[in-house]
Order: sequence, then C-alpha cells, then structure tokens
Amino acid sequence: MVTIYNNTESEFIPEASKSYSAGWRVMGIYFMELLVIGILYSILSGPMSIIQIKGDGFEWYMIPLILFGLLYGVFVAGPIAYGANWVFLKAVRGERVDIKDMFSVFQRNYWNAVIANVVVAVIVGMGFVMLIVPGIIFACRLVFVPYLVVDKQMDVMEALRVSWNMTRGYGGQIFLMGLIAFFVGLGGLLLLIVGIFVSIIWIKASFASMYYAVEQKDGIPEYHYPGE
Repeated sequence: MVTIYNNTESEFIPEASKSYSAGWRVMGIYFMELLVIGILYSILSGPMSIIQIKGDGFEWYMIPLILFGLLYGVFVAGPIAYGANWVFLKAVRGERVDIKDMFSVFQRNYWNAVIANVVVAVIVGMGFVMLIVPGIIFACRLVFVPYLVVDKQMDVMEALRVSWNMTRGYGGQIFLMGLIAFFVGLGGLLLLIVGIFVSIIWIKASFASMYYAVEQKDGIPEYHYPGE
C-alpha cells in the first residue's frame, strides 16, 4: 500500500457534518483522480437511461433496448458503481488510487457485487412501497454494503448483516447525509457540468469518510453463519 497523505483517526468522526468536511478535504487532495473517476462513472452509467421511458412514448420495438438497459445496469453499471465507491474509500484512507481500481470489482468479488446490488435495490424498493419510511430506513442501514463487498470481499448475506450492525446508532446521521447530498447535488446542477461532477465526487468522498469513521471507531462486526 502506498500512502499519499497521512490521516489520523481523529480526522474522521461518524457525523454528517464531519464526514462532508472530511470528504471535501479528500476531494481537494485527489481532485484530478476523483474527477476522472466521476466522469467515467457518469458515462458508464449512461446506458441505464434507456430503461427510463415515458409511458406515452413507449413502443414495442423499445423492449430490446429496455432489456439491454436493465441487463447492463445489473451486470455492468452496478458493479462499476461498487468499484467506484471502493476508489473513494482508498482515497479516504490516504492510499494511491488509479482509474483501473474502479474496475477491480470484476476480479475481486464480481458476482457478490452483482447480487448485492440487486438485493439492496429490491429491499429498499419494497421498503418505499411500504409507506416510504421503511425504505429510508433500509437505505440508511445498508449504505455500507458496497464497501464491505469490494473492500472486505464479503458475500451478500454477510455484507447485509454487517452493514446493518455497523450503522446501528448512526441511522440519523446517515439520513442527514442523504439530505445534504440532495442539496449538494442541486447546487451542482445549478453550476452546470463542472458543478455536477464536483458534487458527485464530494458526496461519494463524504459517504466513504462516514464508513471509514465508523470502521475506525467501532471496527467491523464479526459475522457468523447460522450453525457455526
């Protein structure tokens, strides 16, 4: 591991405001690397827009395109998003990052990344159907799954359980981070293209900082399979 800058445990506190402050600092140190990652992530997520078809504009010939967009999202865009989160975590830890790191998920823990992304989406989606609040709770409690799957190379059930345990007591702060992310993203849109990418990398660096802060403070909970 090559260290780019020396961070200390005291720099990372599991609070929304502190995480955004840490995320801003990390963004400043790795700005060019994370900017390229953010641009690539946005471009590679582009085909997902194919499945966003307005109801009055649907035609039967669009079905193959919609199917392609769905499969692309599950097998390509989802894992790449997990890989991008890992790059931001490496930056938060002060390690050297490289563009190819965001594709490391395809070698590190690909199938668990695919399945975990789908499972989390289904759980959160079902939660939102159940009067919205459960969906918010699930989204906050499972927010650490991508880091655990890629960085710790956990399987799906292990990552779900550990994320749920790690976020116990921090749900309110993570929810607040989501609210702040909305306004940061809105501000990025108002500043057009450059602002959009800056907001993306700031938000991702901040959430990675939150995960790192919790990990440093409480550690990674042990997970035991039933019967062990």
